Amino acid sequence: MGWVGLNITAFIITCFLRLSWVCSRFSLNQPTLLYKRAKQIVTMLPPALNIPKWLETNSHLLQPPVNNYCVYHPSSPATQGYTVMIVGGPNARTDYHINTTPEFFYQYKGSMLLRTVDESTTPPTFQDIPIHEGSLFLLPANTPHCPVRFKDTVGVVMEQPRKEGAVDAMRWYCRNKDCGKVVWEKRFVCTDLGTQVKQVVEEFAGDEEKRTCKACGVVARSKYEEGEVVQP
Repeated sequence: MGWVGLNITAFIITCFLRLSWVCSRFSLNQPTLLYKRAKQIVTMLPPALNIPKWLETNSHLLQPPVNNYCVYHPSSPATQGYTVMIVGGPNARTDYHINTTPEFFYQYKGSMLLRTVDESTTPPTFQDIPIHEGSLFLLPANTPHCPVRFKDTVGVVMEQPRKEGAVDAMRWYCRNKDCGKVVWEKRFVCTDLGTQVKQVVEEFAGDEEKRTCKACGVVARSKYEEGEVVQP
């Protein structure tokens, strides 16, 4: 580092110590803005994540039924509440996730199909949005969406910070073309999305009563049959 670098480091540390003494001397409960900014500057940021290298050693983490792994967790101070997940395939989930914030999709390898629902129409309008390799898509907040992923595909999903107490939902719709009603819905405060999604999917799959449409009596499936959804 050299003598100059050591002297600068010593100077910064001395300033921090003196500022802390002043705060305690005058019974200041909150650090000053200068102190906060200085701490942010000297905080070490994590290195950039190399996706190909990460996949070489961690692809086994992208396992069904959720197939995702959180690489930047919202609880980390460095992420400022953002969630970033790497998501693999295949999956066969039929649920629609509802998030109070927008979601950013980037398709790193292969194509995926994002199934969405427009609830402003009666009955609801089901729209499929293909996201091809190298493409990105920003999903508006509160849009029911079902991300269908296929074998040997990898994507990145980023979620904005949720407000405190914000409620997520997972919803299943009746796919009877003459119905389209909500079959079952589970609401929860998101703390660990990957774990919570898995638990809700398993709860729905294991209970035929929950999977039975109250409007038309058709029993919904918890996953798509092989070949039912074609990769775009």
